[in-house]
Amino acid sequence: MARIYQTASMGEAHIRVAIVSRGDADLLVHRVSSWGLANGDAYWFITRNKQEATCWIYAVSPGMADLKICFVDSLGEAGWQKESRYKGRLAR
Repeated sequence: MARIYQTASMGEAHIRVAIVSRGDADLLVHRVSSWGLANGDAYWFITRNKQEATCWIYAVSPGMADLKICFVDSLGEAGWQKESRYKGRLAR
């Protein structure tokens, strides 16, 4: 279950993320509206509560990013596009 918290401090983030175009993305992400739909790495429930989150992210430029993502509108489009060492680490 990927419950994501966006932190304002790079130092406390688990992963630095860049939002890029679809062709440059490592992961296509679909934002879901409930915890129950947040299965795997590609379906994100974004929370405002740090304690609820499985992963804290910090938004950076593509050159500084650990992971490049692109938000998509469809559940079926979401998923990994490239191999990544972060596979499985967003949804613990």
